[in-house]
Amino acid sequence: MQAVQEPLGNLSATMRERFAQIGPRWGSDINAHRDLVIEAYSPLVAAAAAADTGCEVTRDIPYGPHERQRLDVFAHAATRARGGADVVLFVHGGAFVRGRKSVNGLIYDNVPRWFARQGCVAINVEYRLAPEAPYPAGGEDVAAALAWAHAHAGAYGGDARRIFLVGHSAGGAHVAACLGDPLLAAHRAGSVVGQAAGHVAEKAAGAVLISARLVADALPDNPNAAGVRAYFGADETRYAERSPLAFAQRIGVPLMIVVAEYENPWLDAYGAAFFERVARERQRDGHPARPPRFMQMLRHNHTSVVAHFDSGETLLGEAMLDFFRA
Repeated sequence: MQAVQEPLGNLSATMRERFAQIGPRWGSDINAHRDLVIEAYSPLVAAAAAADTGCEVTRDIPYGPHERQRLDVFAHAATRARGGADVVLFVHGGAFVRGRKSVNGLIYDNVPRWFARQGCVAINVEYRLAPEAPYPAGGEDVAAALAWAHAHAGAYGGDARRIFLVGHSAGGAHVAACLGDPLLAAHRAGSVVGQAAGHVAEKAAGAVLISARLVADALPDNPNAAGVRAYFGADETRYAERSPLAFAQRIGVPLMIVVAEYENPWLDAYGAAFFERVARERQRDGHPARPPRFMQMLRHNHTSVVAHFDSGETLLGEAMLDFFRA
């Protein structure tokens, strides 16, 4: 499959026009629009997966006792033999109450499969959901998966010193919490999962937050307000302190923030605010970490910003690889 840089450039002209039409009204029916995006990209991703005969996938490895605390590892034989590879740990979205690491056998497998093809060891993480597992369970699960990766990535050819966390939507909130939430750190002492994770979050080499839920809100125009309440609780007075934006300056690893042009309501603004807070704090404090990066994916929406991986379009993937290697 020939790589393309133009946003949506691997889709047909008809489908690009449909994306353009729904873009400005993405938030009016995110479920129907999400389904359209997955339908559009699945055949392209399926073709790439069928051609990728060298990728070895080890599925449903437990990193905790719950049935959803499972992960898949994607790595090529050459990567295993060579060793020292970057490790990409991907955490899917789902508004805190739904989602799984593989929606239809293609999405979100497409993200780790593409990175595996680039010579990385890629890990696809599933985690517990609200309301069964409310705040701070998601951040705990990312920390536990990171602990597993730190202990086992070497067996797949990965370098445990170079694990990069990548979170989309709610998964981005969980990645941010794993790296910087002081309430989560305090909660770990009384949690079996948290104790297992320990302070391994400090071992992450960097993080990419894609269309992440970085502020908890239940605003009237938030189509996922019910999911926010299920995860963060009914007491909205606690949302500010539990939001990743509140502890952005505590995250010490290199950061890359990505938003789509057509986002779920407010997620682009929250991403920009998060970037600004981290950038200001690091400049003011002479922080040793590199300045954060910010990228807006033009013509993409909240779902296509990850669904397009391994479909031929490489703009975001190559930018992330550059971020890892920097």
